[in-house]
Amino acid sequence: MTSSYRYIGNIKGGIFLIGIFLVIGLFSYNRYLSSELRKDNRSVVKLYAELIAATVKDESITNINFIFENIIRKVKFPIIQSNQNKNPQLWMNLPDNIKNEGDRIQLLKSMDKINTPIPLVFNDENNKSINFGYLHYGDSFLIQKIQIWAYVEVFLIGVFVFFGFIGFSFIRSNEKKHIWVGMSRETAHQLGTPVSALLGWIDLLKEDESNAKDIIPELESDIDRLQQISRRFSKMGSKPDIEEINISNKIENILFYLSKRIPVLGNKIQVINEINSGIIIKANGTLLSWAIENLIRNSIDSIGANKGIIRISLMKTADKVKIKISDNGCGIPKKDWKNIFRPGFSTKSTGWGLGLSLCQRIIKEVHNGTISILSSEINSGTVLEVNIPAV
Repeated sequence: MTSSYRYIGNIKGGIFLIGIFLVIGLFSYNRYLSSELRKDNRSVVKLYAELIAATVKDESITNINFIFENIIRKVKFPIIQSNQNKNPQLWMNLPDNIKNEGDRIQLLKSMDKINTPIPLVFNDENNKSINFGYLHYGDSFLIQKIQIWAYVEVFLIGVFVFFGFIGFSFIRSNEKKHIWVGMSRETAHQLGTPVSALLGWIDLLKEDESNAKDIIPELESDIDRLQQISRRFSKMGSKPDIEEINISNKIENILFYLSKRIPVLGNKIQVINEINSGIIIKANGTLLSWAIENLIRNSIDSIGANKGIIRISLMKTADKVKIKISDNGCGIPKKDWKNIFRPGFSTKSTGWGLGLSLCQRIIKEVHNGTISILSSEINSGTVLEVNIPAV
C-alpha cells in the first residue's frame, strides 16, 4: 500500500508542477502578446508623429486638428500630444475620469512609464532638427484585457490545483480507511481457520480424550500455522527473497491442511486435486503460498455451508506455470470483475476487501505473474487463473 500512497503523492506533486508550468507559460505568452501589440501601437504612433511633423512644417493647424479628430480618433488607445515641456496640447481616447489638466498630466506620466513617448521632430530649411513636442500613448483596451485575463487564468489554475489537492487528499484518506479496515478483516480472516480449528479440536478432546494421540499433531499444526501467519505479515513492506521452490508441494501442503479443517469448520466441500507433481518455479514460498491459500479460502467462503466442489489444477507450459482454481459458489457479478482486485472492494457484506488485492500484488508485483477471472456466473461459480513465469 505504500507504493499506492507514493503514487498518489506523485500525482499531487504532478498537479502542482503542472499548475506552476501553466502559470509561467500563460504569463510568458501574455507578456509576448502584450509586447507584440505594443510594437504595433508604437508603429502606428510613429506614423502619426511623422504626419504631425509634416503638418507642422507646413504650418497648418487645421491639418493637425484634422489628424487628431479624424485619424487618431480611430485608434483604440489613449494618446496625448504635448509641447517641449510635456504639457498636454491635444488628446484623444482618454478615460472618462480624466477631467482637468492635472488629471491629464498624471495620465501622461503614467503612460510614459509603460511606453516611451515619441518625439515630434521636423527639419527646417537648414536641415536642422527641431523638436516641438511629444506623442504620449497608453495601452489599448485589448492589451488591458489580456493582462487582466492573465490574472483570471492564474486564479482558475489555482482553483484547479486546490481542488486537485483536496480531491486526492480525500482519496488518500478514504483509501487509508479502507486499508485499515481491510487489514483488520484480513488478519481476522487469516487467523479464523487455525483458531476455529483449534476450538474444534478442543471440543473433540472434551468429547473423547482417547482421540488425543490423533488430535495433538493437528493442534501443533494449527499452532505452526499461526506462527506462519505471523511470518507472512512480518514480510509485508520488505523486499522478498526469491528462490527455487517446488510449487506442487506447496499447494499440496495447503490442501492437506485445509482438507482436514473444512469439516471442522462446518463446510461440506469436496476438494478435487489436479496438481502435476514436481513443478519448480522461482518464487517467495511464504508469500505465494499465502496468495494461493487466500484464493482457495475465497472459494470456500463463496460456497459457505452449502455442499460444493473446489477444483485446483496445476500445470506447466513452455514459458509459464498455470494454477486454476474453480468452485461452484455464489459467483461474482460481471460488473464487479474489474473491481474485485481493488483494495477495500468486496462483493460480500461481511467481506474483508483486501485478500484478493494482496493476492494480486503478491502475484503481479513480486512474481511478475498475472491473476484473472476466466469465468463467473451468479450461483454457478467462479474460475480464477494464476500464471507465473516458468523456470
